[in-house]
Amino acid sequence: MLELSVGELIAIVAAAFGLPTAFTGFCVWQLKRKIEKREKREEEREAAREQNELFLIKGTSAAIALGEATARAVQRIPDAHCNGDMHAALEYATKVKHEQKDFLAKQGVHALYE
Repeated sequence: MLELSVGELIAIVAAAFGLPTAFTGFCVWQLKRKIEKREKREEEREAAREQNELFLIKGTSAAIALGEATARAVQRIPDAHCNGDMHAALEYATKVKHEQKDFLAKQGVHALYE
């Protein structure tokens, strides 16, 4: 029969309890790594979304500026005979441009105080 000393018995019991703890620790570590990777990808996606929003705003501003410049150039042509639609469109484009600028300024100030 196998006889164990008290010290040997305590070592065996400690090892038996240590294995599940080590396994659980490993699983928690793996889960933490996976969560950190997911958070990093989400941060990258959010940065890309912000960049896309910026490009959309810049594109809209460029289109309005081009439309305004074209309308003003056409108005200077003596034979163009611009009707009220051209003047209304120009006023509307200018109004939208200023509304967008005001909105973005408010958002910027709001972001400073969050």
